[in-house]
Amino acid sequence: MKARIIFASALFYLASVGSLGAQAAKPLRIGVLLPGGAQYETLDGFRQGLKESGWEEGKHFVLEIKDIKGDLTLAEQAAKNLEKDGVQLIYALTTTVIAKAKAATSQVPIVFAIGSDPVVGGLVENFARPGGRLTGVHYLVRDLTAKRLEVLKEILPKLSRVLTFYDPNNRVASEGAAMAREEGKRAGIRMIERYVGSVTELKSELQKLKAGEADAFLFTPDPMIGSESQSIIDAARAKKLPTMFQEQSLVQNGALASYGQNYHEIGRLSAKYVQRVLTGTPPRDMKIETVDSVELAINLQTAKQLGVAIPPQVLARAQKVVK
Repeated sequence: MKARIIFASALFYLASVGSLGAQAAKPLRIGVLLPGGAQYETLDGFRQGLKESGWEEGKHFVLEIKDIKGDLTLAEQAAKNLEKDGVQLIYALTTTVIAKAKAATSQVPIVFAIGSDPVVGGLVENFARPGGRLTGVHYLVRDLTAKRLEVLKEILPKLSRVLTFYDPNNRVASEGAAMAREEGKRAGIRMIERYVGSVTELKSELQKLKAGEADAFLFTPDPMIGSESQSIIDAARAKKLPTMFQEQSLVQNGALASYGQNYHEIGRLSAKYVQRVLTGTPPRDMKIETVDSVELAINLQTAKQLGVAIPPQVLARAQKVVK
């Protein structure tokens, strides 16, 4: 039975993709499934990676983008529709979205960029040989939650109360929140955890945000929260609340700081996986790459607006400084 499945999958790949040259008159169709927010930085990097390898958008490939705008209940149907519509591959971003895409489809290969362990999440068999329809790039979002809080404490030495939002039904988000809670106990910081199950609930909480109720905001890894990063940044700045996020493009957009990995580079790296799958390499044979380089970004304009003096030793470690 397993041999028949593998053979059928191989036929699917060959029938779907062929060679790039054969597809010159008919671009390859790549479905993109993302929750919005900072993940557009990943998508920009993905486009760049394909371009650098000689693939021209519109000529060699087209992207059919499904932005669920933080509503994870839409991810499964979006994935079903992409497979039904005949895309050759789905490029999926964030753990929850990837899991729903896998559950909703049966044949189409999936390349991911994932911020939590895909083996623990049951998405693949192991990093060396994924063993199914999924492969891609792994990076650190959840696992850096405690370190983000530690760096935030360095920036704000008197930090004692930190606000965070997340959906407690999201496994990765709950694990990240637990890491922050543990680090908070060690550092003498009380985590103010607000449970939100939808974008609507999050926006309601942001409207109720009061100046002085917390010393700072910390991002907890949750794609629904991430889809509304700019709303959080804007609401926090209005209340003079420093923010710590996971992705440096958000610092460019007004967050005080970020500690994490370069989403643009992650997208760029994942492009090679898409190219290999679309030219005939089965995902089950493609080793998952882990990106472990971490970058600190600081926005000095935001710091000035908030009246925050960035300690020199922290500023010296920053890979990106917005002046």
